Amino acid sequence: MHGQGNDFVMLNGISQTFELTPAQIRALADRHKGVGFDQLLVVEKPLRTDTDFRYRIFNSDGGEVEQCGNGARCFAQFVHDEGLTDKREIRVETLSGVIVPRMEGDGIVTVDFGAPRFAPAELPFLADAESLRYELDVAGTTVIIAALAIGNPHVVQVVDNVDTAPVREQGPLIEHHPRFPRRINVGYMQVLGRNEIRVRVWERGAGETLACGTGACAAALTGMLWGLLDETVTVHARGGDLTVTWRGRGTPVLMSGATATVFKGELSL
Repeated sequence: MHGQGNDFVMLNGISQTFELTPAQIRALADRHKGVGFDQLLVVEKPLRTDTDFRYRIFNSDGGEVEQCGNGARCFAQFVHDEGLTDKREIRVETLSGVIVPRMEGDGIVTVDFGAPRFAPAELPFLADAESLRYELDVAGTTVIIAALAIGNPHVVQVVDNVDTAPVREQGPLIEHHPRFPRRINVGYMQVLGRNEIRVRVWERGAGETLACGTGACAAALTGMLWGLLDETVTVHARGGDLTVTWRGRGTPVLMSGATATVFKGELSL
């Protein structure tokens, strides 16, 4: 499946046992010798009594991560298509907490990610105190970033043009920066107007992807907090568009967009 070109392999871990190793995940993620994907997403039975499913996310490098926004929308479509639920709205547990995807019709899924987190310790990010803007030294150059978590951690920079932003050169340097002990997702945002931005994201453990749902949210929230954007924003990624709505601190982040099923098959290990 994919959401705006952010592509996934979905596994039903309810009707079968999931026992893939990181090495096997990396092999399946190989776009030449495997299937190829940005993330591997697994549906499992919930561990909590107040949720419908457990949602696990593995990046193409084999590491398990907290959240995947576009994946959450595909997750909701997948469990509905597979007959695992007939609910239009489900509660799903992740490593970062409970999210609430909702089927809107016409292939659109909205995900409630809950309230974002800004405390540096929660990302984690080595900083003296919480701030709207931070200075970060990257290979001798000082860049101004926002740092926040939408389930998983992100930094965001505002740039004049995302087409010329140093995503592939600077992205991995920030991902592995010593001030981010568990690495970080790196976003670049170009403001087009009060309700419209362009975004590119270097994803932790996956590299640049055609779209990143939580990265779109992180960029939109950065623009709102910096006074550049209104509370509902259309986010243009290279793979397609998303809509992000946020009404301020303490309120949930809502993200909407389409999903697509590409093919179904069997994996032989």
